Amino acid sequence: MGFKKAEYASIKDYLEVEYTSKQKHEYEGGHIFAITGGSINHGILCGNAYTELRSGLKKRNSSCNAFGSEIKIHIEKADSLVYPDAMVICTDIETSEADTEAVVNPILVVEVLSKSTESYDRGDKFHKYRQLESLKEYVLIAQDKPVVETFYKRESNIWEIARFAGLDQLIDLKSLNFIVRMEDLYTNIRFHSL
Repeated sequence: MGFKKAEYASIKDYLEVEYTSKQKHEYEGGHIFAITGGSINHGILCGNAYTELRSGLKKRNSSCNAFGSEIKIHIEKADSLVYPDAMVICTDIETSEADTEAVVNPILVVEVLSKSTESYDRGDKFHKYRQLESLKEYVLIAQDKPVVETFYKRESNIWEIARFAGLDQLIDLKSLNFIVRMEDLYTNIRFHSL
């Protein structure tokens, strides 16, 4: 998903655009970015990630809730409103004062990587997400090969990185205390050069 830069805007301006447009947008420091469509693999992986999170939470009778890519996160410290590909909230859902349709307290965030956004998702976007006090785990999913990376925040605020490669792997989601099978996450994915 690429971004198209617009002119300087307030969050109020952004919300007027966002709630009257058929296209989704993100907001960063006075700028509105249109989110363009993703690939078939991207769409499948977003759906599979949400399904696996929801299923894993249900099996554990967890009070946590999984959300898909339709819900925004307001990262106030980064002056940003972004749409993750999936996320989990494990306490009462807290919403933003600036946008009551945006949440502020995910414990886990998932992004599916694409060639146009990979460096952003690994760099600036991860930096933004780290401004959320609630965030314990960040998950990056490759769409052209079975590779998942997890970044887990320890109590000392040190991020522990784990890489899972291959359809036989089990992805350990430490913040949720359960495992996702790589082959389930990559169900119906077509591996080819993107």
